[in-house]
Amino acid sequence: MNIILFDDQNRDNLLPLAFTRPVADFRVGILTIREKWAKFFQADISVATVNYLQAKFPQKTAPQNLFINGAVLPNKALANAIEQLQIGEALVDGDLLIALNTDSANWQNQNEKSIAFTAPYLHLKNLADVFSLNDQALRADFDLITQGRKSQLVDEHSKVIGSQLFIEEGAKVSCAIFNTETGPIYIAKDAEVLEGAIIRGPFALGEHAVVKMAAKIYGATTIGPHSKVGGEIQNAVIFGFSNKGHDGYLGNSVIGEWCNIGADSNNSNLKNNYAEVKLWNYRSQNFKKTGLQFCGLIMADHAKCGINTMFNTGTVVGVSCNIFGAGFPRNFVADFSWGGAHGFETYTLNKVFEVAEKVFERRGMEFNQIEKDILTAVFEQTETFRK
Repeated sequence: MNIILFDDQNRDNLLPLAFTRPVADFRVGILTIREKWAKFFQADISVATVNYLQAKFPQKTAPQNLFINGAVLPNKALANAIEQLQIGEALVDGDLLIALNTDSANWQNQNEKSIAFTAPYLHLKNLADVFSLNDQALRADFDLITQGRKSQLVDEHSKVIGSQLFIEEGAKVSCAIFNTETGPIYIAKDAEVLEGAIIRGPFALGEHAVVKMAAKIYGATTIGPHSKVGGEIQNAVIFGFSNKGHDGYLGNSVIGEWCNIGADSNNSNLKNNYAEVKLWNYRSQNFKKTGLQFCGLIMADHAKCGINTMFNTGTVVGVSCNIFGAGFPRNFVADFSWGGAHGFETYTLNKVFEVAEKVFERRGMEFNQIEKDILTAVFEQTETFRK
């Protein structure tokens, strides 16, 4: 069966993180949503997304296609129900299309027979769900990845509390403290945990990622591949290729790819009056209630902040922003903005490309025309927010 994960109309509620990737490539737990489905079905999976992302994330179709909502996380019951779908049948939860088996190359406007799915499952509906659901997703991914496998031995100078630590071959751990009584801890291949780090589960460290010396990390936290982190982190998700390498607090937050957080930068995750936190919503072009008392920073791809940057509770930073200076920037920093509390100007594409080329080069990667075209499309779509 050819499997395709699709972006539905709810994608707008997941901007700005969805500006630069399909929702299926959001990291929640240890794996991205696409990687989870690939493990469940033991198959290569493509995506159906917006036009300007298709050059980087192409859709592969076949005479028969199984479309699955890219914002839905798999579990055993859901995967079984999807596998049983016949051609022309759709799995639904109320108005939500979960999956469709079809002989069409398009998941939309099909006259399918609907089958209700009533068992529990995880579904990304908004930005805050990425960190709010990370605890459940981490535990599920840990079981999925480690079942029937044996961990590499931890070094004799480290302290392990509990029995849910899994270290992949090639990872380096030295003189660290791991508390797995609060949840599992997963250290991926070629990752590194340096001396004095203290980590409470659930926690995941991606391939080639580094936890620096004396870092203090609380669950439920995921550090994606090729990222470096230090200081204090709690219930945060870093998608990958991003750095928070120094002291400072990051909590109840989501950081995209190719981001850098300057030394001693902090975010607030709780309002002084303990009120419900609101987040900027691109669809409504207004601030929307999250239903949460704890909500910190959402930072999209290629965004960066200078040393000692302070973020208010519930701040959304758009794609390719450069933030610096004293004081608190506003709670929504429009994509491609340059400045801080003193004011913003447009971060022009030529400067964005210049920095991105250097950042990619440091990772041994090429910032190619496809990447440039994506950022150009986002720049044009977000112009109204910079006025």
